[in-house]
Amino acid sequence: MRLRRRRRLIRAVRKSFELKTVQNHTANIRPGDVLLVSTMRNEKVRLPYFLSYYRDLGVGHFLFVDNDSDDGTLDYLAGQEDISVWSTGASYKRSAFGVDWVNWLNRRYAHGHWTLVVDPDEFFVYPFCDTRPIPALTDWLDNSGLRSFSAMLIDVYPKGRLDQQVYLPGQNPLEIASWFDPGNYTIKKNDIYGNLWIQGGPRARMFFADRPAKAPAMNKIPLVKWDRRFAYISSTHALLPRGLNSVYEEWGGEKASGALLHAKFLNTFAAKAQEELERGQHYSGSVEYKAYAAAMETHPDLWCKWSEKYINWRQLEILGLMSKGNWA
Repeated sequence: MRLRRRRRLIRAVRKSFELKTVQNHTANIRPGDVLLVSTMRNEKVRLPYFLSYYRDLGVGHFLFVDNDSDDGTLDYLAGQEDISVWSTGASYKRSAFGVDWVNWLNRRYAHGHWTLVVDPDEFFVYPFCDTRPIPALTDWLDNSGLRSFSAMLIDVYPKGRLDQQVYLPGQNPLEIASWFDPGNYTIKKNDIYGNLWIQGGPRARMFFADRPAKAPAMNKIPLVKWDRRFAYISSTHALLPRGLNSVYEEWGGEKASGALLHAKFLNTFAAKAQEELERGQHYSGSVEYKAYAAAMETHPDLWCKWSEKYINWRQLEILGLMSKGNWA
């Protein structure tokens, strides 16, 4: 495992040469700032609300990798003092689907900081997030001797066709995509890295019903007290050292955990899925986007009679999808 981690860190250093600095405001990072790292392409429409959401939660600085956007993303981010941006036209696939770039930015800038790694369509929800900022959570994690915090990915979606409502910049996507699957999840342990492997939700039942083993993974460890010796292995599903993946309780009781509300399914989804299918830059020959493109021809409704409308984090805790553990 140490050898695997070393190889990942060497890859990150090599891949850092693919990144071109667009704006570097990392001198503004203060001790104790919570950082957010994200890799994106053509997400300008999502950024106004995304930035507002995470600023309100207490993120101190954003580190973005822009993978050759042509929708004005870089112009939109320009000049914002709490944002640093690097751009690259290099292959997303050959950078381990962006993991190498993330590992490099974390190694270079995030050492000693709690760091949140999310996509622009993911919204972090945690116990008491309606009244306590992320630094309150990270203070509790520090005091509890914890270095990582898990969040199950929960797909949210509208009722009816995805193209019925137009998403506008700055809009809360949950105003449109407000439903989710309360059950329909399978969990198993990955014996190699020690993390849980979760699958299910609307993507499994709608796009991978005939091959559930190919459904996307829903387990993530997005919040980590970063050390330059750490490395993500597979997106944010697993890390090395392996101890960082022990984010669940095996011997009774519960560890605190959160959720990532995944607002992928807006009216922009069909065009995005087609673009990514044509680019062919995603995992396993873009099998996920092939499934999306095939299904989107019939304009599927992801809503079903078991769907629940999202209310707040306490609802997710009652359903067993996240936990406040012993954080009171």
